[in-house]
Amino acid sequence: MNQQSSKLQAKDLITIGIFTAIYFVVFLACAMLGFIPVFLLAMTFYGPIITGIPFMLYLTKIKKFGMVTITAIICGILMFVFGMGYFTMFTALIFGLAADFILKAGNYTSKKNTTLAYAVYSIWFIGNYIPLYLTRESYFADLVSGYGQEYVDTLRAYTPGWMFLVLLAVCFIGGLIGAALGKAVLKKHFVRAGIV
Repeated sequence: MNQQSSKLQAKDLITIGIFTAIYFVVFLACAMLGFIPVFLLAMTFYGPIITGIPFMLYLTKIKKFGMVTITAIICGILMFVFGMGYFTMFTALIFGLAADFILKAGNYTSKKNTTLAYAVYSIWFIGNYIPLYLTRESYFADLVSGYGQEYVDTLRAYTPGWMFLVLLAVCFIGGLIGAALGKAVLKKHFVRAGIV
């Protein structure tokens, strides 16, 4: 890959825009179940699985460093705009960048690296849950007005301190499963993209 072709061009930005939009719409569809406390937490598992299909298709189009990071930054900013706090902007940047490095290390053709990249990328979800632990009391106080005291009490009971590490691990595991599912559904695309 020469210096010229390694730079992001207009068509790459269009690809980023299209796939980020698809990914985020699927992500929001998953998030709709969050009005039930157990589903709010379970989304760390089923979210990466369901969004794995569009994201793995996206990975067949990525051959340049930075594409995943840009997608991650956009998702983090959108979550901030949707009122999920600013933590997602940091987790999205960190894990999006990590995924980009993993893809680059596999020269964008390693099946193992695409799986690992998506699993690592999926950890950005955890940014939505950091307020449950770092700003716990103010977070729950804000929830009461919109969801009621019963919802808050249930969510509090489901989220002891140790649960954060479980949610973190579940994001990664859900990402591994989502990558496997995405690859199974999109097998022909992976062969065509030369990812073996």
